[in-house]
Amino acid sequence: MKTRSIVWDEKYGFCKDELQEAKRIMERGGLVAFPTETVYGLGGNGLRSEAADKIYAAKGRPSDNPLILHIADKEKLPLYVSEIPEHANKLSEAFWPGPLTMIFHKNECIPYTITGGLDTVAIRMPSHPGAVTLLKFMDFPVAAPSANISGKPSPTEASHVKEDLDGMIDMIIDGGEVGIGIESTIVDLTEEIPVILRPGSVTKEMLQAVIGDIIFDNGIIRQDSGPKAPGLKYRHYAPNAKMTVIDGERKRVVAKINELASGFSALKVGILATEETKNSYPKGHVVSIGSRKEGTLTKGLYRAIREADRLGVEQIYSEGFSKEPNSEALMNRLVKAAGHSIITL
Repeated sequence: MKTRSIVWDEKYGFCKDELQEAKRIMERGGLVAFPTETVYGLGGNGLRSEAADKIYAAKGRPSDNPLILHIADKEKLPLYVSEIPEHANKLSEAFWPGPLTMIFHKNECIPYTITGGLDTVAIRMPSHPGAVTLLKFMDFPVAAPSANISGKPSPTEASHVKEDLDGMIDMIIDGGEVGIGIESTIVDLTEEIPVILRPGSVTKEMLQAVIGDIIFDNGIIRQDSGPKAPGLKYRHYAPNAKMTVIDGERKRVVAKINELASGFSALKVGILATEETKNSYPKGHVVSIGSRKEGTLTKGLYRAIREADRLGVEQIYSEGFSKEPNSEALMNRLVKAAGHSIITL
């Protein structure tokens, strides 16, 4: 298969013929990667089982790992869910369009291949203007997990999608670098008290301010049915190299990473640091995630992990960020990328 690349431009948008082509691809069950404000998504027709099968095949993703449906108009929500709790109305008013996914009881029109065999469906309404234009042009919801090989770091620019999926999907829409850089927050609204299944840039505190009581548990897996949302059961966000997170007070973290790095050849060890600390490491390939001061760590995390892999290192040591404001989502991704290998000082 030849993968065609097109460009969405913030100033000029899409060419209408290209939008029509993207629609035709998904109508016939094909796949189109597109930018959102979080990460790039791998889109297929959310009402067609064969589209889900192709998504799972392209990503190498287990078929019990649910897909998220993307819509551009919340008035369409009743078409795809069997009931809309009052919490959903409040949350959609506050955070849609944006990086929040909500889980509902599904309508019969949504295939079980989309939901991983569950009677629930995850839905979000992205805010990226390119994604919004694309979704409004479709007559169906778009099922879209992250556009990467399953288990690897999510793509934050089109080149990452091409690196993983070129020749395996029909089209890539290049919208430049994304704005947030980590996946959406997922909230399950089918429980008596809403449950955060995956943290993101919409924080627990932000959600509580809108709906009150909410539980955080990103480890909920029902043994009889598998994971209820993406990212709960399988290895995620991981580099090829072994990775360990060192968390604690900044000076002690730097000292510990330098101690650990001394046991490797300089060419074989990678260090994920920040703009503020990148010059503190005399040995190894140092890759900056972003700036603590400017709040760009989530945006640069997956890019930095991919860069460390491209350098061919055997071991990656990453600074931890549990002391940073709103660090929950960032640490969630880092610890999963490291396979839960973490040293806390």
